[in-house]
Amino acid sequence: MGNEESIAGDQTGILAQDPYVWYRAFMMEYPSGLQTLHEFKALLGLQGLNQKANEHVDQVYNTFDTNKDGYIDFVEFIAAVNLMVQGKIEQKLKWYFKMCDSDGNGSIDKKELRNIFVAVQALNGQHTMNPEEFVNLVLQKADVNNDGELTLEEFINGMEKDRDLLEIVSKSFDLSNVLKIICNGKQAGLGKVKMKSL
Repeated sequence: MGNEESIAGDQTGILAQDPYVWYRAFMMEYPSGLQTLHEFKALLGLQGLNQKANEHVDQVYNTFDTNKDGYIDFVEFIAAVNLMVQGKIEQKLKWYFKMCDSDGNGSIDKKELRNIFVAVQALNGQHTMNPEEFVNLVLQKADVNNDGELTLEEFINGMEKDRDLLEIVSKSFDLSNVLKIICNGKQAGLGKVKMKSL
């Protein structure tokens, strides 16, 4: 991709911490070296969600669990933080696509796109736009064959061709608020790792 800038904005101070500090904090919080889905939800204050909301949060968690063992280990954790903070646009778009493709069939339909949009907005505690407007906008601009679904190629090409759409999608799927919670924390341990600049 021609544009290699990060979409994370002023979040780059997050990884400025010594990796050992991150590792020590992670291991203090999760002595087994593994974070469970329950612990992920507890860290973000996401207990008591309805079934649908739980499914969406599970999908976000599962995109971080790259080896699909049911846990986030330190390597997966730091890779996720690194992607959100310093990842190149194409890497982030592939991750967004993977996060949306809940059934893993290689395409995103309206329902999947809407569901993950709603989930990320809930995680962030913000509502940037109406879910139906978001879905319609993305499909209108990126679904070149008008079949109501997006392949990875359509998704990435649509974002490359329309910088305004890229900005909307990037802001809509931005998990920097989650990073703030992790770094400034609702709990001890990881909550003690402070971002140097936000």
